Amino acid sequence: MATSTGNVLVGVPVGGGVYMTPAPVDAAEYPTDTIGTALTTPYVAAGFISEDGVTESNESDTEKIKAWGGDTVRVVQSDHTVTYSFTFLESKNEDVLKAVYGEDNVTAAGDVTTVNVNSSILEHRSWVFEMKDGDHRIRIFVPDGQITNRGEVNYTHAGVISYEVTIEAFPDADGNKAIKVIDSSVTP
Repeated sequence: MATSTGNVLVGVPVGGGVYMTPAPVDAAEYPTDTIGTALTTPYVAAGFISEDGVTESNESDTEKIKAWGGDTVRVVQSDHTVTYSFTFLESKNEDVLKAVYGEDNVTAAGDVTTVNVNSSILEHRSWVFEMKDGDHRIRIFVPDGQITNRGEVNYTHAGVISYEVTIEAFPDADGNKAIKVIDSSVTP
């Protein structure tokens, strides 16, 4: 295939770009196309995400098996990890706070939201990242992801309060940690 600038895409968010569920969804509820079909309940928008967008990391640890004499005769994979990192920007968004601190640690009553900060293990959720570039559409679906790392939260007069997170993607029944659909059926 010849090179083409039409194959070079950027990831402009659709809406806020990040959607989540309170718990992993069943296979029957997987989004199976790109943005052509809007997400419905139980998916909720995660609000604004920082300008750094979403970063996917796909890492493998391997071990070389050597024969007598030092030649590598086999390489085995000992670990595989897929993570997604981004920063939530909405401090007053109850769904964001529940994702960052845990469902049971956030209560809202009228204009008052209370957040208990403790060592609770965070829930597994399904996650969707939606992007576009012109008429091209990209949807990344993580069937089972859990926030496993939370960055520092800074309270300063010179910047917004934000929540940097890393989501670890776990395999579904088919062994998929994420499903990425790129729809270029309508091109500019």
